[in-house]
Amino acid sequence: SALNRLEKLASELKGVAAVQSLDISDREAVEALTSKHAPLDALIDTAAICPFDEDWMAPDWDDKFHRVMKVNVLGPINLVRAVMPGMIERKKGSIALCGSIAGWMGGLLAAPHYAASKGSVHALVRWFAQRATPHNVRVNAVAPGPIATGMTEGQPYNKDNYPMKRIGEPHEIARALVFLSSPAGSFMAGSIMDVNGGVLMR
Repeated sequence: SALNRLEKLASELKGVAAVQSLDISDREAVEALTSKHAPLDALIDTAAICPFDEDWMAPDWDDKFHRVMKVNVLGPINLVRAVMPGMIERKKGSIALCGSIAGWMGGLLAAPHYAASKGSVHALVRWFAQRATPHNVRVNAVAPGPIATGMTEGQPYNKDNYPMKRIGEPHEIARALVFLSSPAGSFMAGSIMDVNGGVLMR
């Protein structure tokens, strides 16, 4: 299970205090978990779903659209509204969310609900940052290209079409998120950092 994989990863890292699992689209669950570990100095959110090969003209597609938006858009909203007020009160904190290349240009293989959800995340970063930055709380995001995770496994990404002739690795996104959350990114606010191996150059 995903929780077992996280526990295995945590066992290989230093300083992990807890490993827990929840549905970020569940506001009460998010608030309970963040309260348990408060106060938080940093939040990094990469949780998302990306159904592939779906017919957006199908009669039942709207239900799938609402599920993607609930996880990919309402989920980050739930997390940010659970932690940002405390950060603002303490005049300290960093939030890093995960957008996507799909949020800029519609994606490479992504369906429209995923593209719409990640475009929404990009807009939310700016909305959050406008309210948080004056209080010394930074909100930013990364916009990855295709990354070798369970989300992309088995999908027909043609590496020969990409400048680096490969897709990205999870640690390459993690490093960017850590940068945004650390003192190294102390003058970044409302930014969407492209981490896509040159697939999209803006």
